[in-house]
Order: sequence, then structure tokens, then C-alpha cells
Amino acid sequence: MFRRAIVLLVLSVLFFGAGLIFVSPAEAAVCYEVEGGDYVCDARPGAAPFATPTPAADSFLDEVTYVRLDDFANVYDRPGGRIVRNVGDGFLYATVFGIEEVNGQLWYQINYGEYVPGSSLTLTEISQFAGVEVNVQPERPFGWIVLKVTPSNEPDGKPNKAYTELPRYSFVEVYDAVEGENGWLWYEIGDERWIRQTHVSLVNLTEPPAEVGAGEYWTQIDLFEQTFAAYQGKRMVFASLISSGLNQWPTHEGIFQVWDRFTVTKMSGAEGEVDYYFIEDVPHTMFFDYDIALHGAYWHDRFGYKHSHGCVNMPPLAAEWVFNWSENAPTDLWVNVYTSDPGDYFLNYGPSTD
Repeated sequence: MFRRAIVLLVLSVLFFGAGLIFVSPAEAAVCYEVEGGDYVCDARPGAAPFATPTPAADSFLDEVTYVRLDDFANVYDRPGGRIVRNVGDGFLYATVFGIEEVNGQLWYQINYGEYVPGSSLTLTEISQFAGVEVNVQPERPFGWIVLKVTPSNEPDGKPNKAYTELPRYSFVEVYDAVEGENGWLWYEIGDERWIRQTHVSLVNLTEPPAEVGAGEYWTQIDLFEQTFAAYQGKRMVFASLISSGLNQWPTHEGIFQVWDRFTVTKMSGAEGEVDYYFIEDVPHTMFFDYDIALHGAYWHDRFGYKHSHGCVNMPPLAAEWVFNWSENAPTDLWVNVYTSDPGDYFLNYGPSTD
């Protein structure tokens, strides 16, 4: 069972047992023990532990318009012209290449010589969640609120109305954890504020799989938390929420390597079924398990929850970051898919040796 005493013992061993003092970003200096029992302190400001990714200079995500087509929408050869096909029903998305207004009605060009009236589609806004760049090795588990919550003063406590409600995608770090009365874990996120684990998805620092060589680029998909982390060797460099496969289309556990990659590509499946989908221009796609891929998902904003047909849906901005970063990998990008155990989240923290 996961108990406060165990967590505090583990933290004490990790942070003080090795002769190093780890300080929070708010403290003024980092101090190291030297021969004779004295300490040397470096007061120079270090890098911020976490940073919002900067969009790539050649990013196209803000310049593209995506739409969902209505079931059985007609497609015309020109605005108000001849019907060339009917899209049928399903999960159907397209990229807009142009917009024309004819007789007071907007028409959207979705392919060469194909137009759909504005009344037969819905504009899509991509998620602006981007994950975080990790500039120094994390000192503790961290993550994002996935279900808005007002913290409590203690585990199993009622929400304290004096605290500010934390909206979805709020960033948090975890300083302590205890098991509540009904078996749920409660996390202390600073200033004696406690939240139940069902409101947050966490990223946990882990060791590279045996297959990954020193300094190689690899990624970790956590099916339990629905989170993603990117590493160079043992150093975490990026993290994000994701959406893996729903229970009927699970994302398989295992260690894989990216075998093909596309800046944009089309995806379709389940033809003739109620869950048929056809999605154009899926951005920053990296195939790793046959037809299963990491890729940007512009059609939903449910990151932190399962949502896919087996692929690992990523916020488009996060997928772009990983796609560009992994181009520099010395080998094909490794992808490790696993299911974490929250009871182990405090076991791997300490100085990086790679």
C-alpha cells in the first residue's frame, strides 16, 4: 500500500543520501558537499525547469484551416455547380484550400475541383495545449489537471473554496502522495493543497529500456496516465498529454522504433462500419507499430483521456516538436509503450548520469 511514510523515506534517501542537496527553482543557490564536509554554492541562475515550446519557424499549424464534413454532405465541382460525390457518414475531416462567397453563401474548397457549402461543415479549432520542454532533470512527478478541481486542505478533504479552482491543462508538480480512504491516491501539489489522482495526469521519470543505447532518442507512452515523455539517454527533454487507443482499439505495449514518418498524411479505417473515419492531412505522423503512429490530432481536445483507434494522438504543437526534435536522432526514434504504477512514481529521482 502506498503510504506517506514510505514516500517521505524514499524522498529523504534520494535527495540527501547521495551527498547532494537539490533545491527548488525558487531557491537562490545550488549547494554541493565537498571534501571535509563543507559546501560550495553556485548562485548563478539556472535554466527554468519547464518551458512552453516555441513553434518551429516553418510551422504551418496556424496557417491551416480544418473542417469536419457533415454526414452525407454533397461535394460540388464548383460553388453552386454539379454534385460530384457524396461523402457518406462517418468521422470525416478535410483541409481547406480556399473560401469563396457566391450569392451570399460561403463555399469551401477541400480538394482540387471539390467544393462544399459552409452549411455542410463545421470549422475545427486545434488544441493550443503544447506540453513542456524539460530543461533540467525533474526533481519530482509533474503533470496537468485533466478535470478541473478546487484543492482540499488534506487528503479526502472537501474542496477549500478559499483556493483558486484549477482549470483543465493547469501545470502541477507533486510533492507528496498518500492513499485515501477509498483507495484513491491524493497528491500534494504545494502549499498544502491536495487533489485526488482522478483530476490529474502525471509524468514520471523512468530509466531507458534495455534496447535503448546511451544517448539515443526515445519516447515513453504511459497508458495509465495518458502522458508522453521524450528522452535523450537518461535526460528527459519534453513531456505532454496524449490520447491512446480506446479499450476496443487498444494501443499495444512494447518497445518499438519509428519506421516511417510524414509531415502530413491521410488516415482512414473501419470502412462500412459505424466508426468509419477518413481524415486528411494528419500532421507530423511517425509510424512505430505497423499502422499505429504518433501523430498530431487536430480534431479533438481530449488529451489526457483515451480517444483513438489505437494510434497515439498528440496535441498538434507537441507532435510538431517531437517530429522536428527526432529528426536529429542518431538512430530511428524508440517508442516505449507501457502502463505505469503510481506507487512507483517517487523511486527514480536523483542526479542524471547521462
